[in-house]
Amino acid sequence: MAARGALLRYLRVNVNPTIQNPRECALPFSVLLRRFSEEVRGSFLDKSEVTDRVLSVVKNFQKVDPSKVSPKSHFQNDLGLDSLDTVEVVMALEEEFGFEIPDTDADKIHSINLAVDFIASHPQAK
Repeated sequence: MAARGALLRYLRVNVNPTIQNPRECALPFSVLLRRFSEEVRGSFLDKSEVTDRVLSVVKNFQKVDPSKVSPKSHFQNDLGLDSLDTVEVVMALEEEFGFEIPDTDADKIHSINLAVDFIASHPQAK
């Protein structure tokens, strides 16, 4: 910790603000904020589309009876999947939506509803 403090005292970086007066900025802050929020809002998938795709992935899973699959299905209780099967389903979802689900979040996905909620709220899902 002492070495970190000494290093931080030694490495000083001068920061020169590019805008001296915020009133001189070409675009008002509200415009910049609005533009950013529109970009973010547009990057999330529609929940109904996510639900359809998740249902399709789970129905096509080898160990699942497609007639038992519904948006409220629990992987273990309703579909009879064990923990390894659940990991395989999550991996199939990662492949379907084109992003990696962190292990801490993957461990919390035990049902189709939870998978849909997580994927629909993730900006990297495609």
